[in-house]
Amino acid sequence: MRTTKGLFGLLAVGVASLLAVTACGGGSGSSTSGGSASGSFADCATKPLTCNSGTVKKGGSISYVLEKTIVGWNLNSADGNVLEGQEALDGITPTPFINTPDLQPTLNTDLMTSVTQTSSSPQTIVYKINPDAVWSDGTPINVDDFTYMWKTMNGVDCKTCEAATNSGYDQVKSVTGSDNGKTVTVVFNTPYTDWKGLFGPLYPAHLANQHGDLAASFKWLEDTQPTWSGGPFIISKYDKDNSITETANPKWYGKTKTSLDQLVFRIITDQTQEVPALQNNEVQAIFPQPDADIVNQIKQIDGVNSTVGIGLQWEHIDINLQNSMLKDLKLRTAIFDAIDTKQIIAKTVGQFDSSIQPLGNHNFLPGMNGYKDVVSSTGQGSGDIDKAKQQLTSGGYTGVGTALKTPSGQAVQFRCSFTQGNVLRQQTCELIQSELGQLGIKITPTSISDLGGTLSSGDYDLIDFAWVEPPFVFANAAQTWTSTSASNYGHWSNPQADALLKDASQQTDNQKAIDDLNQADTIMTNDAYVLPLYPKPYLLAAYANILNIRGNGTQAGPPYNDQEWGLATAS
Repeated sequence: MRTTKGLFGLLAVGVASLLAVTACGGGSGSSTSGGSASGSFADCATKPLTCNSGTVKKGGSISYVLEKTIVGWNLNSADGNVLEGQEALDGITPTPFINTPDLQPTLNTDLMTSVTQTSSSPQTIVYKINPDAVWSDGTPINVDDFTYMWKTMNGVDCKTCEAATNSGYDQVKSVTGSDNGKTVTVVFNTPYTDWKGLFGPLYPAHLANQHGDLAASFKWLEDTQPTWSGGPFIISKYDKDNSITETANPKWYGKTKTSLDQLVFRIITDQTQEVPALQNNEVQAIFPQPDADIVNQIKQIDGVNSTVGIGLQWEHIDINLQNSMLKDLKLRTAIFDAIDTKQIIAKTVGQFDSSIQPLGNHNFLPGMNGYKDVVSSTGQGSGDIDKAKQQLTSGGYTGVGTALKTPSGQAVQFRCSFTQGNVLRQQTCELIQSELGQLGIKITPTSISDLGGTLSSGDYDLIDFAWVEPPFVFANAAQTWTSTSASNYGHWSNPQADALLKDASQQTDNQKAIDDLNQADTIMTNDAYVLPLYPKPYLLAAYANILNIRGNGTQAGPPYNDQEWGLATAS
């Protein structure tokens, strides 16, 4: 899976500005990412919010591919925090701010009349909800929905709610309503830098409250397919593990109503089947994790436009510290020293985008204000086999270079897990198998079908996946690395780093917040917990007669505006 890091806040830009660096695969038009733009996507690099625009006709159907099955319906839970679930529910669960293709949080003017910080001491945010905003059963969207989200996410009112993040919610002092619940006033105990990332996606409190206490209702939301909606679409049919069909929500209160008869999210977990499905017009739009074969195959399909871009996604190798053998810092350091990030890039994403370079930070991407390479100087990702062997020898390991054993005589062997059907990640694990084999470590590449479940259960040793983030860097960092966060799947813990992460999330001085994150990152890097690989490119391909669909490198994905999608009038 591509995890979304909480969907609302995790690794991202925070208040720093980041412009999308977009490349495309297919026709004419240059870009800054090493590729070329195709058809109506040609100007997406310079016009990310308006490219591929046009007037659509009434009627028709569009099928869009999800690469993973739906493992949970509660996007705010640690298990449900996956990109594919977010994409399917973009048109169902409303948010005060939408993360748009320019990689910025944009006020959702369908849901909100305004959102304003009215005081900095104490920090106070006032949300004015559209008076017409209702759930699909006619119940107003109001302060109750905000209060429910706060109480299930703050880590205090519901200690057994496995929330994707507590960040920000644990700093809120009060949530109160006025104007019949349509004005929501949120007061913070301490300032929260990334407050725009809070209170979304919203879930209907009046329905949740019918299913027990906070913990029970939070679990009910996770397990139960929504028959309700607070957005432009409502689920009309769910064929488990195959497709989700959505139609217009008759109670939709927003400006733009879908022109489509239906929007189908088709689930195809085998990447190799996505392009044939597109070529046969079984689906009309795909958003696969790209590899060279997929990019080149799409170029050959008549009438299909495509775009490759760099957004808020990054690939990494994580170590599970619940594995007793991997608690040894010398072993972890040797593993990361032996992995050759440049070689991985050259054999995978470098095959279709030569501009991609190793990533040296766990919080900031290149081009962000705050990016600092804290990794390269450690030697991690360098592929230095000799240095790695020295680490192991000094740590008392035997069989270095042949059949490695711990000082107590245990054979050293691990799984390298990757999502089923993902060619690049399989290749990455196979490369790691070869590299660590030179140390005498036996690595078994292992495919998994449920990334969220695997991460939450801790059923992995080494794992390759990507974070897909919203533009809230300080909230992202707290969600990902704080020792008590449910999204800190490998259970890394460092009190000094926790303090720095907390300070960053409360800072009013942006530079101080940046410095805090880079200090915490240096601590974690030296602990050899997560090896960043590269900024992850995305690929969107769609038939040319589909208008208003655009690449979006945030956790919202292309369906951020799916109510605007439609078929060209001439088609």
